[in-house]
Amino acid sequence: MHGRMPIDGAGTRGLRWRIEWLRSALTGGDPATIAARTGAVYCPSGPSGGELRLAVWGRQVAVPVPAFTARDAKIGREAALDIQALVLYYFHASDGAEEEGRWISFSELPDGTFYQRAFQGYTGEVLTRAFGNDLDAFARAAEHLGGRRLTSGDRSFSFTALPKVPLAAVYWRGDEELSPSARILFDASVSHHLPTDVCAILGSTLTRRLTEVK
Repeated sequence: MHGRMPIDGAGTRGLRWRIEWLRSALTGGDPATIAARTGAVYCPSGPSGGELRLAVWGRQVAVPVPAFTARDAKIGREAALDIQALVLYYFHASDGAEEEGRWISFSELPDGTFYQRAFQGYTGEVLTRAFGNDLDAFARAAEHLGGRRLTSGDRSFSFTALPKVPLAAVYWRGDEELSPSARILFDASVSHHLPTDVCAILGSTLTRRLTEVK
């Protein structure tokens, strides 16, 4: 891909600018190559067009080429701005690396150490405020979202945000001396697919989805 990926900009205006930059950067790229790197499926429909399809948080998204405007594959409606940006960043950044099968914390991502405290504040701490010591409620929310049970902590589940981007939510029960705690983790390969600030958004999104189910 061409040029340095922009990761600054705030609010809706900044997000729209990111999306337009990414669309421009992707234009001219080989969609079959993008599909091979990301685990998407490319369905050509002519000499210069077609459609990339992939699951985003378990829901099918269609991305016509060369427009690169993501739509809900089931109802045809244009996807929300955050989904547009997530998909386009993934198409732009992914180098095709496979999952490593090893979970790492946000602090282990590039430049993640500086933002770890803030990340924990709007992910793990939000989860413990929502669920407290009710591990069964946490498990029900995770299973409702299609989470797959893991063996870490007192309760833990993995989720697939994008075809090659799994996350995990790990929860520990509190006791008389320690409060309950929770952490959002990433597969160690995630930096091959997304920049660190987008990983932060993924963690926040998973947290919101879990607490909204509750």
